Amino acid sequence: MLFSQENLKRIIVAVIALPIFYLYITKLPPVFFLFLLTAVSALAQMEFHAMYKTKRWLSFTGIISGILLFVSSLFNADYSIFAAGMIFIFSFMLMSSTRLFLVKDPSSSLRDISPAVTGFLYIPNLLLTQWYLRLQGHEWILFLYGCVWASDSLAYYIGKGVGKRKLYKEVSPNKTVAGAFGSVAGGIFSALLLGRLLLIPEHGNIPALLLMGGAIGSVTIVGDLVESMFKRDAGVKDSGSFIPGHGGILDKIDGVLFAGPVLYWITLIL
Repeated sequence: MLFSQENLKRIIVAVIALPIFYLYITKLPPVFFLFLLTAVSALAQMEFHAMYKTKRWLSFTGIISGILLFVSSLFNADYSIFAAGMIFIFSFMLMSSTRLFLVKDPSSSLRDISPAVTGFLYIPNLLLTQWYLRLQGHEWILFLYGCVWASDSLAYYIGKGVGKRKLYKEVSPNKTVAGAFGSVAGGIFSALLLGRLLLIPEHGNIPALLLMGGAIGSVTIVGDLVESMFKRDAGVKDSGSFIPGHGGILDKIDGVLFAGPVLYWITLIL
């Protein structure tokens, strides 16, 4: 059923959350969005570490590394590969030395460290590009999330309604080829609409909007599949239960984790 009890919960949460999110993005100074990203990143990392049963002290170092990454961006208004690289070097030194001194047995050391390092690369590093989009204007954040939401929604309903051929059954048995086309179509249609409504500076022309929408629709489903890959590897259905009807924080941001960097790169190229 397209309108099951689970879908009803999703709709109710969306109706409550979307106006709050809109007001938070548009009415508050940009630094408040950075605070939000930091909190979301920490919660998503906790879920990721819980999936992989990461040792508590290694989980802590991974989350602290993510927080340091966001804090450093306050003093780095223009995205700097050098600054990000320094944070990564420090973070790896912190995680590996924590494992070294807290556990004398070197066996399984790489297995212990890997989830913390992967979680740090996967979540805060990908989320960080949204901060630089926000510095270009709140319109970009509304555009990004609007396109991702449309891509997710159209992929879900088209996939449920007419999807037969599986897209990648080894990773996500419920996703279909029709749903993937729906994701791309949702990204394109929403980009054309939101691009005009939000009056995106210098990028409101149709070819640019088609490029951005198509790219967002394509990578959104890739981001979803990547998280599904991690969940199947960890043997869990959802990353958590933080949001009723939606699963965990990581379940909700999996698509935008990939779409954010891609949109940011396109704005730089254009």
